[in-house]
Amino acid sequence: MKIAVLGSAAGGGFPQWNSNAEGCRRARAGDPAARPRTQASLAVSADGVVWFLINASPDLREQIGRSAYLHPRDGLRSSPIAGVVLTGGDVDVIAGLLTLRERQPLTLYATSRIHDVLKANPIFEVLARDVVRREVVTLDAAVMLDDGLTVELFAVPGKTPLYLEGADAPAIETSETTVAAAISDGATTVFYIPGCAAMTPALADRLRGAALVFFDGTLWRDDEMVVAGLGAKTGRRMGHMSLEGPDGTLAAFEPLGVERKVLIHINNSNPVLLEDSLERAQVVARGWEVAYDGMEMTV
Repeated sequence: MKIAVLGSAAGGGFPQWNSNAEGCRRARAGDPAARPRTQASLAVSADGVVWFLINASPDLREQIGRSAYLHPRDGLRSSPIAGVVLTGGDVDVIAGLLTLRERQPLTLYATSRIHDVLKANPIFEVLARDVVRREVVTLDAAVMLDDGLTVELFAVPGKTPLYLEGADAPAIETSETTVAAAISDGATTVFYIPGCAAMTPALADRLRGAALVFFDGTLWRDDEMVVAGLGAKTGRRMGHMSLEGPDGTLAAFEPLGVERKVLIHINNSNPVLLEDSLERAQVVARGWEVAYDGMEMTV
């Protein structure tokens, strides 16, 4: 299986367009230790010819443009992109679908809840239904993407997208709204979990001994945004585990025996984005990699 990281940052990218924080200033100035990143998405393929996107970030047009394996190959119009798998309904997951509106045949895979979110907003009807097939994915059931790949979606603790939150919306829930993807070629399974509010026993059991896990690396500490003066919500309230601390991601993965662990969906405020930071040194010392745009691997 071939995997390419199209984007590795959380919503807003790095540098975020309106952020004047130190990390974003360094990235904007071309500091080699503060590598710019677009918003998180993967591309996966069994053969390097037919590709499937895992989420469609707002930066998708730029991501396709710099990825030769996603360029047209045949005729006046074509694409090696055969489908898009969605793990939620947040803007940084679905906005890139609008880039794929040029009457190109593909299949859109999502839970019934996320298909309902798209259906409720008529702008997504630019994905003409006579060429873009909608496939409802039932949780915990493998779906065939092509002859060499399957995907299984399963719920993880998360939050309702901000634009759908009502006054009585639960802060954190486990439902069809926030899911993870397990992509398999029959020999190896790769997990993509860009948003997760807690490591549950069921999730730990599923990930134990996995060959490769891309996991939510949004924040270093739970009150990161509050302390920095960037927002009033903690990471957990926003649906994300923090990396540090006894109940953080680094500690939660220690007993799981995952062979390769990669942080993705990293917020511009997170110091692990800075290659010369103490926090980056800590995650590397504990066996983690920090995803970057253009990162490629074969498993």
